[in-house]
Amino acid sequence: MKTPSQVRTESFFSPELLTDPAIPYPERRQLLLEACRTFLNHHQQLIRDEHRAGASGRQTVGSLTSLTDTLIRNLYRSVSADISEKDFGSCALIAIGGYGRGELNPRSDVDIMFYYSGKDRTFAEQVSERILYLLWDLGLDVGYSVRTERDCLEMAEKDITARTALLDSRFLVGDEGLFREYDRSVFEPVLARNSQNFLRQKLEESERRLRKYGSSVFLIEPNIKEGEGGLRDLHTALWLAQVKFKARSLRELIIKGVVTEQEGKEFEDALEYLWRIRNELHYLSSRKTDQLNFDQQESIARFLGYQDNKKALAVEQFMQNYYAHATFVEHISSLLVTKATIQDEPNSRILGYLTRRTVDTGFYILRGELRVSQADLFERDPAKMMKAFLLSQRHGVPMSVPLKGMIRDNLHRINDRVRRSREMTEGFLEILRNYKGVMEVLRDMHHLQFMNHFIPEFGHIYCKVQHDAYHIYTVDVHSLFAAEEIVKLWRGDYREKKPLLTQVANDIEKRDLMLLAVLLHDIGKGEGKDHCNKGADLVPTIARRLGLNKEDSQRLEFLVRNHLVMAHISQRRDLHDDKLILQFARNMGMSENIKMLYLLTFADIKAVGPDVWSEWKGLLLQELYEKAYAILERGNFQLEVRSEKVRNRKRKVVSLIEEEFGAKTVKDVIKVMSTRYILSHRSAEIAEHVRLLLSRRNRTLAMKVEHEPAGEFTQLTISTLDVPGLFSMITGVMAASGINILGAQIYTQSSGVAIDILHVRSQSGEIIADESKWRKVEETLTAVIEGRLRIDELVKARQRPSFLVDRPRPRFPNRVEIDNEISEEYTVIDIYAHDKVGLLYNITDTLRGLGLYIGVSKISTKVDQVTDTFYIQDIFGQKVTLPEKVEELRSRLLASLDAD
Repeated sequence: MKTPSQVRTESFFSPELLTDPAIPYPERRQLLLEACRTFLNHHQQLIRDEHRAGASGRQTVGSLTSLTDTLIRNLYRSVSADISEKDFGSCALIAIGGYGRGELNPRSDVDIMFYYSGKDRTFAEQVSERILYLLWDLGLDVGYSVRTERDCLEMAEKDITARTALLDSRFLVGDEGLFREYDRSVFEPVLARNSQNFLRQKLEESERRLRKYGSSVFLIEPNIKEGEGGLRDLHTALWLAQVKFKARSLRELIIKGVVTEQEGKEFEDALEYLWRIRNELHYLSSRKTDQLNFDQQESIARFLGYQDNKKALAVEQFMQNYYAHATFVEHISSLLVTKATIQDEPNSRILGYLTRRTVDTGFYILRGELRVSQADLFERDPAKMMKAFLLSQRHGVPMSVPLKGMIRDNLHRINDRVRRSREMTEGFLEILRNYKGVMEVLRDMHHLQFMNHFIPEFGHIYCKVQHDAYHIYTVDVHSLFAAEEIVKLWRGDYREKKPLLTQVANDIEKRDLMLLAVLLHDIGKGEGKDHCNKGADLVPTIARRLGLNKEDSQRLEFLVRNHLVMAHISQRRDLHDDKLILQFARNMGMSENIKMLYLLTFADIKAVGPDVWSEWKGLLLQELYEKAYAILERGNFQLEVRSEKVRNRKRKVVSLIEEEFGAKTVKDVIKVMSTRYILSHRSAEIAEHVRLLLSRRNRTLAMKVEHEPAGEFTQLTISTLDVPGLFSMITGVMAASGINILGAQIYTQSSGVAIDILHVRSQSGEIIADESKWRKVEETLTAVIEGRLRIDELVKARQRPSFLVDRPRPRFPNRVEIDNEISEEYTVIDIYAHDKVGLLYNITDTLRGLGLYIGVSKISTKVDQVTDTFYIQDIFGQKVTLPEKVEELRSRLLASLDAD
């Protein structure tokens, strides 16, 4: 590729324009600005075209750097041509930072320093002012400074960022002799001075950066520059090594033997990969950004030539490769950082720290690290790699960097014979049995890609991406985080907040099998759709390889196949449906299965992302577990005698509140209550509902608000006379009030009185404790029921203004699934849609328009996607079964999901 520095500049900058002092500067400035703009536009388009045609990342950053060099050098000569002899002086224009490294991307800042000797300040200021205003007028983002030797040294002493920028100094134009003096009096001292302090501050700065931009490689929208595994990791490692070993460049580190030729090539290749992606990202963006957002991920995937296939979307394949690369960047950066920061004599007072202690054949501990005494240990016996992980856990020490390198270098020796060896399989299961240190070992196994070779099926989900806003992490990292949630239960981290889960976790007989199930629960995602069954089909092979017995193999397969079942039933099905609970208990088979599945479900949800688990989901999950576990424990899979249970419950309700209202009044109220309602609620709850109902008297509405801090929700009980579309009115008022409905039980007595029980919280996921807010809700709902307010206008007023545009996220087609088998009494509708204000109102209003009644509603929102479930009947209390009615129901609901 022909770089801009090789293009003849005379067609843009004539000699007279550049240097003729006879042309007054104001006149020459305008001509110069026009010539520069033409020059930049021409070559920027040329570079962009060559990038799109397949130019490497290095070619593009090199061309952009050369283009900027040419521009600035010509500007310097032109603006200094007419400065008077008395003001003329010496100045060196120096590129620093990324520009100094020669790494300009399309929207990168151009950082320059005007360096002068103390006596030439007037000249330096005049030149800098003219150049900077021209560059700004050209639309370039320029960072600048005007400094002397003393300024540079003082700034480098006070400011770690300034010192770092000076490490990437490069001469552009001006007085070369002055630059050589700068090199001797500024650059060399900056490189040499107070190295340990620089290393410490730079590592602290890196930690702060990762806390801000993401300390995990595997965030769904990573920052390609500042996030872990991005460009800044490589830069930081190089800066640390430069200062530690007094080297000016990566090449010099290779010459000094700090970095091998192979490591140097890996470093350069890592930069190349990230540059190419960053170049395209900058060309796609209308403003400066280094965040790989969803829509840009899709565009970059197309640009790089990825295509959809049966197993994954193009964008998922691209991001899988990106994460694999980011992991490698983190690895090679860490190696260089370790070389730069390792201390010759560690400051430790621990007895024996400096004493070599043999812990197994070929392994010893020194300076708090596990090391190997034989360089060819893994070549002769690859199974010893598992021994290294086991010893690291057993003795509570990390593996040394050379040991980790040896493992990486010998992964190819793990064949099927090695995988099946007793040392490998028994060592792995022993690691899983002891929760102390197990996560550190599993993370090392993952980071070194040992897990991919030991369990090849796990390798299929390595850096595997799910392109949605719900899954924060890649599949492999999610699985590790899920395992960590189980370990936290064993450690007692959740003892106070989650006592039942903690108790169940400590009751598990085989902890190694529990952790193995969690690690493998999503392996089917590497095989395409229907990942539960595909993953379960892989389990027998893995179990045989690990030497598991038949019972353990079958339980592992069961857990992987059913790992979504508890979440699905608890969040989207009627937990008061006794037959559903009985069938679920039958499917569980035995108590140990449901215990392990309960734990796996908790860990799976908790590890998806920081805001996915909620105490509300936890209560639903616990309710399902406790009901099914009770059935399994008593061993009776028959329905209890309903009539006797109903009579007993009614008698208990009367006894609770007859003194307050009179036995006859209470009996008259509960006489018209449905059997389903009576069986769905405890006696004390029914008594409270009767109290609310009787307190309404002649008012339109009675409402009770009860906060449930443990579940992080509010229970809202509403009693009123039933009117057509009542639940639609309720959902509309909630939407207009900024209140999210989590679930609802809806009952209408034969007397025409409705009791609706809602679980709600704020849109930010918190309990709404403001009493005035609830008074306003009650007033608004009363006005809507009485016809004094139009609910559609209230919802419309709440909707987001059209000029406020959400950041693009992956969109999936809206779906409506209708099932008449799940429930004996109701048609069950599952709706999958993109969330928006008033969506629930649109749905319930559509059901009202079709003359359908809602018995149960369960609402689940996953970031921007909702999965709403409705149990419905027609006006005769029957299911919707006629094919033409089912199809009309589906089409009307789909239309409502797209309605504004």
